[in-house]
Amino acid sequence: AVGRLAGGVAHDFNNILTAIRGYTDLVLAELSADSPIRADLMEIRKAADRAADLTRQLLAFSRRQMLRPQPINLNDVLEGMRNMLGRLIGEDIRLELNLETELGTVEADPAQIQQVVLNLAVNARDAMPEGGTLLLETRNVTLDEHYAREHPEVEPGEYVMLAVTDTGVGMDEETRRRVFEPFFTTKGPGEGSGLGLSVVYGIVKEHDGWITVESTPGRGTTFTIYLPACFPTAEETARAELEPGDLRGAGQRILVFDDE
Repeated sequence: AVGRLAGGVAHDFNNILTAIRGYTDLVLAELSADSPIRADLMEIRKAADRAADLTRQLLAFSRRQMLRPQPINLNDVLEGMRNMLGRLIGEDIRLELNLETELGTVEADPAQIQQVVLNLAVNARDAMPEGGTLLLETRNVTLDEHYAREHPEVEPGEYVMLAVTDTGVGMDEETRRRVFEPFFTTKGPGEGSGLGLSVVYGIVKEHDGWITVESTPGRGTTFTIYLPACFPTAEETARAELEPGDLRGAGQRILVFDDE
């Protein structure tokens, strides 16, 4: 119910933000580079962008984002994020990747998976103010009938596991039980929205996956994600290889009509 409410509000609010950002861009396009109000308009644009980021988080939590799933290898996603993650977590934290060589394929939206990894990495960074190690692992796993009986939300079958482990301050049992609640945070005022891990939960569930968390105060935390393995056909593989890359224009303006 909270998800449907948040998603509905976020969707309508996002449409209002589109108008704010659009008109701001139109005014900026007509201003000279040395206009005294350009800086003020840029601040409006930045505020609208931050608000749009928040609506995207709410939509992810409520599972109302439009997914663009395709067969992907999580190893490729993590390797592509290696440099970005290194800059994100800082020099005091060592980044380690332990990746399964013959990792299975999952049907997922690459942008959404990147958001999951980034949110977990930020959470891990904040849990290691004195430095430490951030470990990302992938494995092929089989969840059998016995595991499914203990976890009713899980269907038995082949899965690809992604584990994110930090050596930070850890969590007590009360915090661990509430960690995926929207707007729940242990950070101080203004330091976090409390949506990061609930967004992770929403995205994983939207991909028919399963996420668990293990943590001990003073000994770190591990988030483990299971995504169903898929076996793309030869036709799907060939079609994915033929998809065009990013299209680049030549300075034209594009007018987009939206049904809302």
